[in-house]
Amino acid sequence: MSEAKFRIIVGMTALAASLCAGYAASETASHALAAPESFTAISDTEKRSAAIFTELGKVLTHPRCTNCHPAGDTPRQGDVSRIHQPPVTRSADGHGSPTMRCATCHQHGNFEPGRVPGHPEWHLAPREMTWAGKTIGEICEQIRDPARNGGRKVEELIEHIGKDTLVGWAWYPGFGRSPAPGTQAQAGALVEAWVKTGAACPAP
Repeated sequence: MSEAKFRIIVGMTALAASLCAGYAASETASHALAAPESFTAISDTEKRSAAIFTELGKVLTHPRCTNCHPAGDTPRQGDVSRIHQPPVTRSADGHGSPTMRCATCHQHGNFEPGRVPGHPEWHLAPREMTWAGKTIGEICEQIRDPARNGGRKVEELIEHIGKDTLVGWAWYPGFGRSPAPGTQAQAGALVEAWVKTGAACPAP
């Protein structure tokens, strides 16, 4: 191989590596969650609280959340939120119909050979907790309302979003599914900061 060809190959390899590194860095940055401390410059407490929830909204509007909080009674799948296949419905308890229970396919953990996600409590969110297609402001009003958030006080949302293991699946969804932005701990920290600043909501 001539020296000229060698230099071209080396140059192309370096360029490819640089592009890949830049893409990875961009993906990491776009997938991150801002820390609560990054909102301290907003002096108005209500506006700061609303801004914090808007950041949390990156998680709540991600397919890992909206697929299980769908607008109707049918869950969605994948990063494009396609209708669940095989066809299933919520049923009364959110665990599927008597002839097609969620646990029939979804086991206690992700089954990677079959690309099937799993958790011991796999089920759809209650109908009153569906929010796919809503604005961040609408989701905020809903999630702080005990009648539409599973009967929780806003303080209890810190534990629910920050530590619940079914919620936590969103960050470990298995092969072929992108995780929710940031980490569960970061999402929990945002919820805590939002609650401590008055749990204000962005404009609908």
